[in-house]
Amino acid sequence: MGFTLQAGAFAKAENAARFSESLQAQGLEAAYYASGDGLYRVRFGDFSTREKARARGEALKAAGVIEAFWVVAPDGSAPGAGGQIRAHPSDERGLRASLVATARGYLGVPYLFGGTTERGFDCSGLTGAVYRLNGLQLPRSSQAQFEAGGPVDLDELQAGDLLFFATGGGGRVSHVGVYVGQGAFIHAPRSGQGIRQDELSDRYYRKAFVGARTYL
Repeated sequence: MGFTLQAGAFAKAENAARFSESLQAQGLEAAYYASGDGLYRVRFGDFSTREKARARGEALKAAGVIEAFWVVAPDGSAPGAGGQIRAHPSDERGLRASLVATARGYLGVPYLFGGTTERGFDCSGLTGAVYRLNGLQLPRSSQAQFEAGGPVDLDELQAGDLLFFATGGGGRVSHVGVYVGQGAFIHAPRSGQGIRQDELSDRYYRKAFVGARTYL
């Protein structure tokens, strides 16, 4: 099997099955399977190159068939024959690990204002895609994401929580990143730069930090 597209990951098998069926109704050979972290992942396609997979994903997103996607390399885990699933308990730890893994998968993707796909992301486009690919919906803007989450103290941060910053001054949220543990976060910084990992202890981000939010 070549490159595939992952369009979602869910804590419950019935949600993954429902999503797979909706994609199948659109003519896609989608299947879901249980990964080792307890999440049920929905994937489809068999593409010879990453570029062809990405182009197909972009076309499906533009047509409204999927909301987000992640190109999976041939050496990534994949469904077995017939898309059979294995029983794994779903748990918050597995979901948080998957959020971090999804964010890491986008490292190096360019910043694009208004971007929500692998062609490029802005900060809230990235966090929204990371969560959508794991079966969770977030509002579009960083301010709305901040308002939608539950407050988290710094000493209680967990991987997968979101960090918010007022990079424009004035205290209003204007930037967001995914906390990945050990004081680090992944984000789409600004035009001309790719998605990268930075430290919350960095003077610039420490000064601009507004708060953290959880959605789990």
